[in-house]
Amino acid sequence: MTGTERKVFQKYYPPDFDPSKIPRAKGQRNRQFVQRVMAPYNMQCDTCHEYIYKGKKFNMRRETAEGETYLGLKIFRFYFRCPNCLAEITFKTDLENCDYQQEHGATRLFEAFKLYQQEEKAKETKEEEEKKDPMKMLEKRTKMSRAEMEALGKLEELQETNRRHETFGPDQYLQNLIGAQAEALRLQEEEDERFIQKLYGRMEDGKIIKRILDEENEEMDLLTHVKQEIKHEPLEDQKAICSSTDVADLKPGTSGQNIMMANKRTSQKELLSRIVAVKKQRIGRNESIIVKTEIQDTIDSPEDLPEHSKSKNLEKNDRKSPSVSLAPSSSALQGLADYCSDSSGD
Repeated sequence: MTGTERKVFQKYYPPDFDPSKIPRAKGQRNRQFVQRVMAPYNMQCDTCHEYIYKGKKFNMRRETAEGETYLGLKIFRFYFRCPNCLAEITFKTDLENCDYQQEHGATRLFEAFKLYQQEEKAKETKEEEEKKDPMKMLEKRTKMSRAEMEALGKLEELQETNRRHETFGPDQYLQNLIGAQAEALRLQEEEDERFIQKLYGRMEDGKIIKRILDEENEEMDLLTHVKQEIKHEPLEDQKAICSSTDVADLKPGTSGQNIMMANKRTSQKELLSRIVAVKKQRIGRNESIIVKTEIQDTIDSPEDLPEHSKSKNLEKNDRKSPSVSLAPSSSALQGLADYCSDSSGD
């Protein structure tokens, strides 16, 4: 027979099957079962005084105690023999106290239930003596009231200490946190509103204009000041702008130095714009070469220009003002030589 044949989930029951006709196997009324159990507590054999410690394993015989139950639960009895003298020792379960109860053959070394019973007995004896003696009853009441007052005093001290260390509760903490966040948000909105009002303003006619910041105002003022200095003529009693004394007095990075440099660049541009160079004409063999360099005089008198501009114009006139006129040469070769010498001289 294979293993699969033994594991049958559906069995065949004939039509005339009657379970009541099957005879029941009747065992012994007080049957014992062999069971391997550890010793539940420390004990000492009464015959040979051998110590049997808790946890020692024995092959015990278990039976059901007749006529003993606890709340409908069965109580079991165990039999085993002393390992030294082979004397029989028995104990049974104590369901009421969740423990075991020693019957005969050995003595239990420590029993918690027995200790509890002794304490309860001593307490009952003391209460009976106090009831008989009124002085002891008075002393007991005095001690109880004193102990109660001390306990109340300690409790009040603890409560006061907790109140001192606990500044506020969770509700107050959340309220303060929400208030702080709302205040910070309000301040931020006010700051943003002030910044917007600073940049944009509303005129009387309802139009919105943008206002220039302070840095932009400073730059615009500097540019207008430079333009005014360029347009206006300097007075005779004033010093020249680019004199050595003024340059020494001005510090680098200041507005005065910036104005001076702007005026200097403007004067140079004006002088260069007034120079007109006449292109050289192609000459024939019998024609003369004329090179002219003229300076446009837009100003009627030389007094209209600043002093430093006058000095520069005089120097340039000394270097570039002379006009060269060559007499007609006798031959073309001589004219070409004169033209080259003139251009190299310039």
